[in-house]
Amino acid sequence: MDWHPDLLGDGFEMCYVTHPDDYSGHVRSTVIRSVPARRNGVAIVYIHGFSDYFLQWEMARMFVAHDYSFYAVDLRKYGRSLLAGQRMFEVRDLHEYFPDIDAAVDVAMDEGCDHVVLLGHSTGGLTASLYVSEQSRWNISGLMLNSPFLDWNLPSALKHLAIPVVSAIGRIFPKMPVKQKPDRGYAESLHTAFNGEWDYRRDWKPDILPDPDAGWVRAIQRAQQELRHRRIDMPVLLMHSAESVRSGDGREKYSRADAILDVDGISRYGRILGPDVTEVSFPGGLHDLVLSSRDVRERVYATMLDWLRDNVSL
Repeated sequence: MDWHPDLLGDGFEMCYVTHPDDYSGHVRSTVIRSVPARRNGVAIVYIHGFSDYFLQWEMARMFVAHDYSFYAVDLRKYGRSLLAGQRMFEVRDLHEYFPDIDAAVDVAMDEGCDHVVLLGHSTGGLTASLYVSEQSRWNISGLMLNSPFLDWNLPSALKHLAIPVVSAIGRIFPKMPVKQKPDRGYAESLHTAFNGEWDYRRDWKPDILPDPDAGWVRAIQRAQQELRHRRIDMPVLLMHSAESVRSGDGREKYSRADAILDVDGISRYGRILGPDVTEVSFPGGLHDLVLSSRDVRERVYATMLDWLRDNVSL
C-alpha cells in the first residue's frame, strides 16, 4: 500500500484503492488509518454516511488511545475518493460499496489484526448491515451502528406509496433528480461557521443535503427491504438519539436531537437485525452521535468501549 499523510494530520495516513470502472468511469476508494503503538489485535473499520466523508478524528483517537487499530473508508465518489467529473454520492446498488469495505478490512488483516468490528453511520450503517448479512468473513466479529438508515424518515403515505414508485423509476431512469426541501439546520449544529465545534470540508459535506437521484432511492429501498428478510448472526450495538427533530420544532431542537432520521424507525428495525442486538439511546444526541456535545459523545465512546470489551475477544 502506498500510504501518505492524511489531511487530518496528527498521525493519520491514507491510501487510494483503485477498483474496476463502473457506469460512470474510473472508480477509487480511500482507506484512512490511525494505529496505536501497542495493538490489541482488534481493528475498527468505519463507514461514513450519505453526503459525508471520514472526519471524526476525535473518535478515532479515542479508539487508538485504547489500543484499537482504526481504519476508515471514504467510499467511491465521496470525499477523498472523488474524481474529477464524477457525480458526488452516485450509486445504483449498495453492493457497489462492498469492494471498498473489503479493501479496508483486508488492510486491517494484513497489518496483523485478528478481529474486525465494522462501525457504520447512517447510510454507512445500512451498508455495513447489508454487508455482514451476506459476507461470511470469519474475521468480522461485531457490528456497531451509529444512527443507521434502516427506515425512511417520511410520512406513511410517502414511505409506502411514493418511495416504491420512485424506486421503480430508478431502475430505468437512475439519474432522475428527486427534489427535497432544503434544510441547513443540521449543518448549523455541527460546523464552526455556525453554532458547532467541528471544522470540516463543506464541499465534501455540504450544508444542505444534495438532492438524491432515483437510482440512489432505489439502492436504499432495496437494501432496507433485503435486510428485513435477513439475520445478522453476530453481536450488534444499535445506537441512536433519544428523539428526532419533528416538523414545527424550533431551531434549538437541532442541537439536541436527530435532524435527519426517525429514531423510532431506527429502533423498530434495528432490534430485529439479529438475535444479539444491544440498543442504547442517547438524550441530546445528534444524528451523528460522535459529533454531539461533549457530554453526549463521551457517553457514546464509553458505550462502544464497554460493548467491545464484553463482545469481542481479545
